[in-house]
Amino acid sequence: MTATDTHRAIDAVWRIESARIIAGLTRIVRDVGIAEELAQDALVAALEQWPESGIPDNPGAWLMATAKHRAIDHFRRNKLLERKHEELGRELQTQQEMAVANFEIAEDGDISDDLLRLVFISCHPVLSTEGRVALTLRLLGGLTTDEIARAFLVPEPTVAQRIVRAKRTLSEAKVPFEVPRGPDLVARLSSVLEVIYLVFNEGYSATSGDDWMRPALCEDALRLGRILAELAPNEPEVHGLVALMEIQASRAGARAGPGGEPILLLDQDRARWDQLLIHRGLAALERAERLGGALGNYAMQAAIAACHARARTAAETDWRRIASLYDALARLTPSPIVELNRTVAHAMAFGPAAGLELIDALVSEPSLKSYHLLPSVRGDFLFKLRRFAEAQTEFERGASLTRNARERELLLDRARACAEE
Repeated sequence: MTATDTHRAIDAVWRIESARIIAGLTRIVRDVGIAEELAQDALVAALEQWPESGIPDNPGAWLMATAKHRAIDHFRRNKLLERKHEELGRELQTQQEMAVANFEIAEDGDISDDLLRLVFISCHPVLSTEGRVALTLRLLGGLTTDEIARAFLVPEPTVAQRIVRAKRTLSEAKVPFEVPRGPDLVARLSSVLEVIYLVFNEGYSATSGDDWMRPALCEDALRLGRILAELAPNEPEVHGLVALMEIQASRAGARAGPGGEPILLLDQDRARWDQLLIHRGLAALERAERLGGALGNYAMQAAIAACHARARTAAETDWRRIASLYDALARLTPSPIVELNRTVAHAMAFGPAAGLELIDALVSEPSLKSYHLLPSVRGDFLFKLRRFAEAQTEFERGASLTRNARERELLLDRARACAEE
């Protein structure tokens, strides 16, 4: 195996194992920043040694054992926690005697619990939204600072600063390494789901840049969601979010043309939708429903997505049910964005005039003042009502507000179509 092949293998191992290693170390050292540094030290050791010695039979075990050696050194250097140092030494010696090559989740203690705790720490509400997203992708997604920066089109130093600030905030706030209970669990789980869906949405519809989508971000969010669903199997909203992401991700192959140009939902070739992802999404939605109680925010959005997934053609879409679901969603989690989506559902179910009446009530909404989809959607209603001059103005305004080059070109194309009518 060449050095390049070895480095690729190390990168793949790191993506798979890093979250579990950092989670296990955080349980030991009780500081996520120190835990990540120790894990990174182990990664550096692998990069130095594996090209010469070869990749171990169980690379995850090697990395964990190396990181625990670094943890012992850390305690020695700081002359702290002598008792913990002795415990770590005994633990490491026992692991070596048991042939660390047999490293498995079940043999390394409560790895699942550790991962769940790490999820709740990374998405802690004490952090800013940007900090939560960056730290989650770093610790749980295994992404480098550079990869996160490129994914969100922000300077690498900005992302690095967010991660450093987040780790410092967690340390100063002495956030415990635990899964919250009772009312705290509900509040914290909401933050976790919000972060995962923010990552997914940025991949699904990039807010800026030259690309319509960033599939790698969708894949990272889906992986995190699936992990969380296994770690918290009795939380219906977790399965609701997974269902929503699976179904939306199923359309990825049909959402862009050969040149990367956007293809809107009703114009997509549904034969290109990924049936495996749809099946997984519908199964996750069923799992959420089986847990009982009223559908939550994500499960209800998944139910809307399921209506599209079940329709073999755009014409077969049950828009009246979708409109009804949006009415319920607006009552459950009222927001201007939900209301805007609701106008589209009503326009499809009851005609563009019905949609225009609803959207006109949103025109003065301050939070939508600079949101490009408000004039874009309104332009679509006006176009269908054959009010072409007004529609052209709206499409041009939407194009001026979006920061995504692909979306801007789509809206300008629609504006030109209005001028030709």
